[in-house]
Amino acid sequence: MSNEPRFELLVGGDGKVYFHLRAANGEVVTSSQGYESREGAVAGIEAIKRVAAKAPVLDMPVDDRMLVGIS
Repeated sequence: MSNEPRFELLVGGDGKVYFHLRAANGEVVTSSQGYESREGAVAGIEAIKRVAAKAPVLDMPVDDRMLVGIS
């Protein structure tokens, strides 16, 4: 496998299509929801590529329902 960051498509045991975003070190950075089709999963990947560079990093308040997140 390449040492470049990449998206990987896979079919889960439920028959849905998922994707992983894998970092150059091989670690899974994020996993998707299940999609009904490969085309849906690819559209999800394209949406992430389109909006991620513009997404701000927000410090979220911590209470019983929320965790601090960095995007």
